[in-house]
Amino acid sequence: MPKGKTNNPNGRPKGTPNRITQDVRAWLSAVIDSNRKQMERDLKTLEPKDRLQMLEKLMQYVIPKQQTVRADVEIDTPNLNERTLEEVEASISRYEEMRRLAFDDDCGK
Repeated sequence: MPKGKTNNPNGRPKGTPNRITQDVRAWLSAVIDSNRKQMERDLKTLEPKDRLQMLEKLMQYVIPKQQTVRADVEIDTPNLNERTLEEVEASISRYEEMRRLAFDDDCGK
């Protein structure tokens, strides 16, 4: 077959990982699994500052990064009944409390 030609004119479906990529990921996963205890011992030998930096680097592969979410909402209050308004106010209060608690956790309070 000439260079640049393929039997699949549509190519690999989007999101399908390369076979070699899959193999490397599987191999790395096996290496990490088989060396987990040693890695924990190595982490314990690090200075606290270095240990925190290493854990921070590793966390990005486990914990998704938070993104700012904004919602612009208009509520037609004249058409809402008293019970619905109370539910909306309670939801806003719960949201503000969760946000305050998350902020306190982030700041170490």
